[in-house]
Amino acid sequence: MSDAARHENSVTIGIVAGEASGDALAATLIHAVRERVPYARFVGIAGPRMEAAGCEAWHPLEALSVRGFSEVVGRLPELMAIRRALGRRLIAERVPVFVGVDAPDFNLGLERRLKRAGVRTVHFVSPSVWAWRRERVAKIGRAADRMLALFPFEPPIYEAAGVPVTFVGHPLAQDAATFGARREAREQLKLGIAQPVFALLPGSRASELDLHGDLVLQTAAAIHATRPDARFLVPLATRPTRERFEAALYRLGLETLPLTLLYGHATDALRAADVGIVASGTATLEAALAGCPHVIFYRVSALTAAIVRRRLLLPWVGLPNVLAGKFVVPELLQENATVENLAQAAQNLYDDTVTRRRQEALFASFAQWLHADTGALAAAAVAEELHAAGVQC
Repeated sequence: MSDAARHENSVTIGIVAGEASGDALAATLIHAVRERVPYARFVGIAGPRMEAAGCEAWHPLEALSVRGFSEVVGRLPELMAIRRALGRRLIAERVPVFVGVDAPDFNLGLERRLKRAGVRTVHFVSPSVWAWRRERVAKIGRAADRMLALFPFEPPIYEAAGVPVTFVGHPLAQDAATFGARREAREQLKLGIAQPVFALLPGSRASELDLHGDLVLQTAAAIHATRPDARFLVPLATRPTRERFEAALYRLGLETLPLTLLYGHATDALRAADVGIVASGTATLEAALAGCPHVIFYRVSALTAAIVRRRLLLPWVGLPNVLAGKFVVPELLQENATVENLAQAAQNLYDDTVTRRRQEALFASFAQWLHADTGALAAAAVAEELHAAGVQC
């Protein structure tokens, strides 16, 4: 095809992701859309996987790497400036469709502005309206022309509110662990099959490393003190998070711990591990679908914790517990997320083979429930929105 014909058939789609899990989802979408629209151009806020898929990063993903109410306050002027500038640029580019991938506090406001300007808007990953702030559904409908939902219990919530929604499944379920996955992962990472292995996932945001880095390192040291043969795998999503973690490692004088730092490769670490110590978020679902028994933890500022506690609709926060509808994975949150508690809970789980096998069996059922061709379904929904915007593809 000539350059002129290629230009005539090209379409620019705006897209924004704000963390590592969103980067992975967005990359899946970009690849799938390009199978339908080979010369689609994606622009916006992107992480390394999106860039590898061909997205043009106007801002790096780390620009939105913050979580919690009080944590956002200090960076609010900067974040608002980025959102205003991004909105102006997307409107100037005349993008027909914008896809906001998770990051609802940033993306929904941007989507509202773009929708008013005539851009078709898609929000990929429902906010946790089933867990708290159910009143957001109406606001989401005013911002997004379509919701792409990862979990099968989400579409009825949006349908009841008259918000167009498409269930696309979760792409992690397509690559769920199968029999023998642990042995294969250990061979790849050169770990003994009988060796105690713990995966440490402190979070994908720089702000999470600031809150969790010392905690997981000191927890690993406590476990190692009683199990000298234990090994620890630490997958870190970005260069800034790795730098923060390494700084904490040397500051605490724990550089002799038997740690293996991985750049990405969280699934490999979780498949290889007997037990995971996992910060609440998408990583807990990744742990479940990797077949890794785990303990969930999380810390936020005292103000953020107080606000969230008053508005929670469920007694649990971890995605495996949400999916199960009951506590199946221990949750150690806020003041309960201490070195002593985490080390004890992780070792109790390691020693309790029966409980670990029960978790693994439940996790296998999650994979069947969430399995779908996420990329193809999401791309079809985006193609429908392009058509609604008058773009032939």
